[in-house]
This record gives sequence, C-alpha cells and structure tokens, in this order.
Amino acid sequence: MKIDRFKKVPRWPVLIASLLIFLGGIAFLAWAGSPIDGRKATVIVEIPKGSSFTRVVDLIEQAGMVSNRPCFYMLSIALGATRQIKAGEYEFSTAMTPIGLIDRLVRGEIKKYPILIPEDFTVREIADRLAAQKLVNEESFMALASDRAFLRTLGIEADSVEGYLYPDTYHFDRSMTEKDVMRKMVGRFREVVTRAMFAEAASMGMTPEEFVILASMIGKESGCKEEKPFISAVFHNRLKRGMKLQCDPTAVYRLEGSPAVVMKRHLQKDTPYNTYRIGGLPPGPIANPGLDSLKAALQPAQVNYLYFVSKNDGSHEFSSTLTAHNRAVIKYQIERQKD
Repeated sequence: MKIDRFKKVPRWPVLIASLLIFLGGIAFLAWAGSPIDGRKATVIVEIPKGSSFTRVVDLIEQAGMVSNRPCFYMLSIALGATRQIKAGEYEFSTAMTPIGLIDRLVRGEIKKYPILIPEDFTVREIADRLAAQKLVNEESFMALASDRAFLRTLGIEADSVEGYLYPDTYHFDRSMTEKDVMRKMVGRFREVVTRAMFAEAASMGMTPEEFVILASMIGKESGCKEEKPFISAVFHNRLKRGMKLQCDPTAVYRLEGSPAVVMKRHLQKDTPYNTYRIGGLPPGPIANPGLDSLKAALQPAQVNYLYFVSKNDGSHEFSSTLTAHNRAVIKYQIERQKD
C-alpha cells in the first residue's frame, strides 16, 4: 500500500501548544512584575558570604520573599543572576516585585545604618555607639584603635587612633569589618583636614600630632563655636609662657568610669594626661575634634587671656590676670555652690 508522504498534519495541537506557551509567558511576566504580596511587610535577610544560589533562595523563601520557587529559579537564570548575588544584610518589602528583588541582590544594595558621631566623642564612646548598632565588636574595635601596625597603614604615627576618627554622619553596613569602619572615618578626617592646615600648624611650631591634641582639648572645653578661638588663645598664651595648661577634661581622660563631672580629686591624680600635673600638651588627643575646634587651634583670638571659668550656662568668663580669674571663680563657682 502506498503511503502519502504529503498528507497534512493537523495544525490545532501546534496552535494549542503555542497558545499555552504564549499565555504561560504572559503569566510568568505578570508574576515577575507584580508585588510578592499585598502586606507591604518589611523583612531583613542576611546572606552569608560564600552562600550558594540554592542557599540564597532558601533564605529569602523562609523570609516570605519567594511566592513561586520554580518561577524564581527561571527568572534568576533568565536574568543571569545565579552567580552574581552579593552577600550582606538586605532589607526587603513584600511590596517589591521578584524582578526588583533579584536586581537588588545582584547590585548588592545592602542595608545601610546611618549613624551620627558627635564632635568630641572619645574613641571609647564611638566604639560604644557603633557596637550598640551591632556594626562593630567593641573589644575588637578598641584593640584595633591602638594597633600601631594598622595605624601606620592609615598614616597615623601615634599610639592611638584617638583624634583622627572624624565626627560626622556615616552610613555603615554590617558587612563592614572594624578595619573598614575605621578606614572610612580616618579617610573622612583626611578629606576635611587638609595639607594646608597641617602646613599652617607647622608654621606655628606644632607637629601634626600636637595640632590634633590641641584641637581635641579645645573641643572638650567648649561646644560653643564662638568661644573656641578664645579657648585656643588661652592655651597658646599659656604654652608661650611655660604655664601648665590646667585643662579639666585632660584630668579625667582614660579614668575608669569616665567621670562626667570633674572633681578636685581628679585634678590631683598623677596621670600622663593630667595637665594640672604635667607641663605642656598631653601625650595624645583626648577626643575626636570637629572642624571648628581644628580651625580654632590654628586661629586663636588675638587676646591676652590666660584663664577661663564656666558660667554654668555653656559659656565661659575669660580673664587676663589671676586676680580677675579668682573673682570670676567666686562669682560663677563658689557662690553657685552656696545656692
């Protein structure tokens, strides 16, 4: 029997298959471009370094961010994302689309934590604040702060990073190491404190370290921008005359418990930083000064003040003679204690 090779094959199965593929493609694209769910919930997902793609999908599925695992696999493969996902801590919203989710993972848009480091914080206070946000291990950060080998890589020829952690608002993430955090803060210091400023300090007879030490003392003595040039003038004038600087904050620096109020017994302690006991500047900065204090160290007011005392309102009374200073002490300190 002769077979007709040219007998027509029915077209309807092909048409149905094509239609199903077309409709499946539309459904797939609709899923990929639609919110994961309507709750608009926020979830945090930590992707550890070295995680396989399967492990990544497990983690985000457990967090409720994968509504259809096979489709998620196909979309990731189509986008070439399976080997490009970056580790870190992510913040997702269930209002995101699968495409948006994968894009964020590939671009490495990890969660950033804004953190304010105020002027005149000590390295210990900075470590406390960073540790409270789980951005550093406090003990590791403090150990690194006095690691001479690491400090030299930052261009710091000192025993501590104190003074060089510039006060600012930073955006850190939890994938950063203690070294990363410290590098960023010292890097900001290098951006703000220019070579011209160090050159000006040298022209005044100060080494780079002495410049930062003096600025740290000015900042700890007063938070008032307008007063800082006068505080600076007192210290400069005393240094020129060979007088002890008698800066209260130096007396409590590194004391156990970090006393908030300076008492008479603190001024009598024989410590390397207590400028009531030692001559000249202390051996290192006592805090991390801001730009106003650094500028004031270079631009002291042209006055002959040698003394100042707190008025108990955030400002100070300045005097050129011990007699005038004693009167101010009686007025603002002794008389206040009687009230």
